[in-house]
Amino acid sequence: MHKTMRNLAFGLLLALAPAVHTVAQGGGCDAGCLEDIGDRYRAAYLAHDPRLAPFAERVRFTENNVEMPFPDGTWDTVTQEVGPPLTLSDPHTGTVGIFTAIRQREVPGFLAIRLKVEDGRITEAEQIISTRRNLSSPPTPIGEVDEYMHDPIISQAVRGGRRASREALAAHANGYFDTLQHNDGEIRGTCFHDAATRRENGLLFADIGGGFRSGRYAFNNRVRREIVLVDEARQVAVARGFIDHKGVLDEYLLTDGTKAKSVFQEPQTWGFLEMFKVEDGCIAAVVATFYQAPYYQRSPWTEGADR
Repeated sequence: MHKTMRNLAFGLLLALAPAVHTVAQGGGCDAGCLEDIGDRYRAAYLAHDPRLAPFAERVRFTENNVEMPFPDGTWDTVTQEVGPPLTLSDPHTGTVGIFTAIRQREVPGFLAIRLKVEDGRITEAEQIISTRRNLSSPPTPIGEVDEYMHDPIISQAVRGGRRASREALAAHANGYFDTLQHNDGEIRGTCFHDAATRRENGLLFADIGGGFRSGRYAFNNRVRREIVLVDEARQVAVARGFIDHKGVLDEYLLTDGTKAKSVFQEPQTWGFLEMFKVEDGCIAAVVATFYQAPYYQRSPWTEGADR
């Protein structure tokens, strides 16, 4: 059977089969319930049929931080989920996070999703979609969807005695962004395992800590961010945000004295959903899906001042 048809069949089975996990007393979903809803969302999205997932009567929907009627955007054009999907859940806030790879006919891309679930129904859907077209500004970090994978460590649950708190997980994500902003070689508020990896739009980067210690990212003027999900069982924090480049930095020196030149020669912004796996007190893996946004774009989900 063709892979697309297998995925469609899988989605229909998910929709028709009774859920193994039920809505908990008080209206909240446990992790299994949330992740089942995440699977149903993927199936409905692929089939272009919202009836296959438990949507509320009114759904607030954005794609690449543009609010639009639901369904619209790539809900109308997706033709295949290449995957593999990575699903995360936060029962404390009723939030689901998904990182996967898709195709829109001949156009491959990477998709990140945040869902808000209330009383067993999806009330919010936030999507970030990255294709080569919307990464036209240099640099263009994007991989091949057929080579997409996730570090197995991300989905592994961590025993209760080894878990960091929600606050500590969020602090690691913010430490990463504080290190990325005005990067001068100092690691701020977090640490990295030697074997830690980062996948940006499917493209693999190694030696995360070494890159930061080199001061390579000195052209990052602002990193505005919000923590939107904490998966305590897997020890993962997910953030939405924007990386702003003012475009004023031209030539600069790395921490070892090597000359470098900024690729950002005009104002530019990346918009993203990004996740951080923490193990034994340091970041072990990072997955990011981002697109080129209008300079200083603001998320319609953000309340109050940008952080």
